[in-house]
Amino acid sequence: MGTTVFERQRPTDAVIDASLQDTALSVFWLDDVERPAHPPLRGTTSADLVIVGGGYTGLWTAIRAKEREPGRSVVLLEASRIAWAASGRNGGFCEASLTHGHENGVTRWPQEIDRLEELGLENLDGIEATVRRYEMDADFERTGQLAVAVEPHQVEWLREEEGFLDREAVQAEVHSPTFLAGAWERDACALVHPAKLGLELARVAVELGVEIHENSLVREITGDGSGPVTVVTRDGAKVIAESVALGTNVFPSLLKRNRLMTVPVYDYVLMTEPLSAEQLASIGWSNRQGLADSANQFHYYRLTADDRILFGGYDAVYHFGGKVRPEYEDRMESHRKLASHFFTTFPQLEGLRFTHRWAGAIDSSSRFCAFFGTARRGRVAYATGFTGLGVGAARFAADVMLDKLSGEPTERTELAMVREKPIPFPPEPAAAIGINLVRAAMNQADHNEGRRNLFLKTLDAVGMGFDS
Repeated sequence: MGTTVFERQRPTDAVIDASLQDTALSVFWLDDVERPAHPPLRGTTSADLVIVGGGYTGLWTAIRAKEREPGRSVVLLEASRIAWAASGRNGGFCEASLTHGHENGVTRWPQEIDRLEELGLENLDGIEATVRRYEMDADFERTGQLAVAVEPHQVEWLREEEGFLDREAVQAEVHSPTFLAGAWERDACALVHPAKLGLELARVAVELGVEIHENSLVREITGDGSGPVTVVTRDGAKVIAESVALGTNVFPSLLKRNRLMTVPVYDYVLMTEPLSAEQLASIGWSNRQGLADSANQFHYYRLTADDRILFGGYDAVYHFGGKVRPEYEDRMESHRKLASHFFTTFPQLEGLRFTHRWAGAIDSSSRFCAFFGTARRGRVAYATGFTGLGVGAARFAADVMLDKLSGEPTERTELAMVREKPIPFPPEPAAAIGINLVRAAMNQADHNEGRRNLFLKTLDAVGMGFDS
């Protein structure tokens, strides 16, 4: 196999060691906010709609439910704290795509990709309008996203994209010796402060009349759907509900049918200290776009409101058994790799330190984007499997679930993308074996000018893939 730029231009161990010397194993976004507490659910109550999960999917469902029908009683139950999981620890890329990019969408749903992309932009417009309407402090910046080529073969991939930038043009946007070309989608991505967005969605939900309960882990849903169903927490508290929306995503589904439909894949992230004016000038980046390179194992990076750089991605780690555990977040091997790749990307920032390192589990589905459905005779709706696109797509998913719970067909519910389900992952040990084989094949492709081997091509053909 060949080498990548991150191997050819690797910084010294001394540079990596110094950058990580005082780094805290902690989520910057969550450390950067004060989180109001919501009391646990006690006793037995009733509601028109119960939402399980206090991340973006659940919070958007709560807000959209109250905006549609202000008189509807809505209770939201969160197992831990609002936006503490994926919604509080992601990169803050709020993308318009509902399909994990055009190529994935056009391959799976060629007959409706144009409409899906329109709906995705309408959804992002709706998020921006909501931020403005309720004066949400979420560091929302609609700066777009710049895809960059860091290997010669990637230049040809980007040349077909709108907004193509040659080497000189991409260097004028952001100066990195690794950037050979780029493609700037100016309107299809916004950047947000993930934890602020989650907390502001919760604030708005409460102001609209939603009842939020934290530390209220739901254990089961009882009832066959012929009448109201009952949502039962770990502590025995109950909500008798006309309908339920599930936004549990990476955590084990309350519906057995979905247990093999997603796998938790760990994604790793670093956050730098704030850049000085001189350091910022050395890299340009005055238009503050989100950045992502074009490899199979890709990096994503962006500026924060106080001019830190978040740098994440590349490793996507699956642990045998599909468990979500705090100890999986401390993987120095991945964080050292990210630090190395950071200084390959920006050697002029040598001496910059990382203040935070963390990780989070992504609910990955085999089709790379969310899927939807109902259970208990239409009284329970779910959306899961966002595969890293939930910051934006969660609002669309909320509307799909509410449409489905209404029982009335809509344009959204009739989409093939909404009606179809992904191929499930196999049980263990086949899941771990298969996922690790795919990871190895993707790494091989990145070291072989992007050429996908027969194994990956076969998986592509049958619609069974793996991505973070």
